[in-house]
Amino acid sequence: MLRERHARCRPFCYPTPLKRGAPLSHIYATTLVQALFPQRAGSLVTGALLAILGSVLIAVSAKIQVPGPVPMTLQSLVVLTIGAVFGARLGAATVLVYLVEGAAGLPVLAGTPEKGLGLAYMMGPTGGYLVGFVAAAFTVGWLAERGWDRAHWKLFIAMAIGHAAIFACGYAWLALLVGPEKAWLLGVMPFAASVVIKTALGAMLLPAVWRLVPRRPA
Repeated sequence: MLRERHARCRPFCYPTPLKRGAPLSHIYATTLVQALFPQRAGSLVTGALLAILGSVLIAVSAKIQVPGPVPMTLQSLVVLTIGAVFGARLGAATVLVYLVEGAAGLPVLAGTPEKGLGLAYMMGPTGGYLVGFVAAAFTVGWLAERGWDRAHWKLFIAMAIGHAAIFACGYAWLALLVGPEKAWLLGVMPFAASVVIKTALGAMLLPAVWRLVPRRPA
């Protein structure tokens, strides 16, 4: 029975070992969303609602600043967490919804509306980081679908890779605007410590949530 069901879900689920007593939600779900909402996770309506909700969370996180020598937002942490929880495609789609909202002139981006709105603002110094959000959400989601969100050390590596994608895109675009050296000094180095903190926070959170997922009888 178990192996038959495992075979049916193979096109959609990353195969994991069938361990005695393991939660079925863990065996057949590739993402935390699928584990929490197994009957609705594949629905188009559910996906749309989750993408809208996720875009709101990203927008809120862009407006929250944590004081320090270099003020940081929680935006990249939320983006990577959404990728891990939603998976690659829905995670990236959620970030794209957020970017469409920003391009349409909604004040959802960090620094808006004070520093500008819409595409003109997105083409400024932060444009590369915004593109990096999409790549990072997809990458972390892809790794999460393969079980990297269930162990602290694996998720730390996954989120570190996600942050690297964000800063690679951000640095590349900023270097075109202000030059490589200045881009490194202004767009990468000041945020090194905050990246480590946010990566560690994300790596601690999700595996703990996985352990709270209810066990289902076989």
